[in-house]
Amino acid sequence: MKKNLAFLFIAATLFVFNSCQTGNSWHPLFNGENLDNWDKYIGSPLKGAEDLAKTATPENVFTVVEKDGKKLIRISGVVNGSLATRDTFANYHLQLVFKWGNAVYSRQNSGLLYHSFGEFGTALDTWMECIECQLMHEKLGDTYLMNDTYCETAVNKTDDGFIFNKNGEIKKFGKAHNGQSIQKAVDAENNLGEWNTVDLYTVGQTTVYIINGKTVMVNNKTSKWENGKAVPLTSGKIQLQSEGAELFIKSIKIKNIDKIPDEVL
Repeated sequence: MKKNLAFLFIAATLFVFNSCQTGNSWHPLFNGENLDNWDKYIGSPLKGAEDLAKTATPENVFTVVEKDGKKLIRISGVVNGSLATRDTFANYHLQLVFKWGNAVYSRQNSGLLYHSFGEFGTALDTWMECIECQLMHEKLGDTYLMNDTYCETAVNKTDDGFIFNKNGEIKKFGKAHNGQSIQKAVDAENNLGEWNTVDLYTVGQTTVYIINGKTVMVNNKTSKWENGKAVPLTSGKIQLQSEGAELFIKSIKIKNIDKIPDEVL
């Protein structure tokens, strides 16, 4: 019961970011100077790199650095960790521009975690419960459903799992269904060291991932699976992962929308 109440409380305290914007203008989540409006959390060590976690702190894992005359968010990747917005968002278009650095401690792995709720450490000993748009190298644009999150997606089944196909069969995904992973429709990732642009659209229970201008995923009926039922999940905080490699973020911005454009669906 307490878990249900906490979930409802998050939905009830939704941050209406129209107050920060004029019309549907962009609102930067990174102010270009510091991370004062973000929460930082250090979670579990990387497998095989446990010693790195001993000196990891929120302050040295998540920093702002200057490169080529521009200030960037740097995520070290030496330990599993979360950089999370303090506000909760719904019905938005988010755009993230990132690239991988040179330092790799396990693999180039990270994620854009949305509809996040609950406490740090709930998911995989580090993150809030959420739905993930994968940023992992070679999996950029996949979906991963953490803990008891759920969605329905049109897919084709292959020997390697399920791949998004807008004309495919609609299947249920989550721990209690066809698994927690859905593969992107096409590989639109740029070469290592180059900037990638990720556009996330979410309105109601539908989310769309666009990688470097190509639609690679559409999920519907995003929910939390509780007591054998899908409870709509339409809002939450946004998290960025530290998970094994150095990552730079040039910009992350958001604007409110009331409809996902037809051309991206």
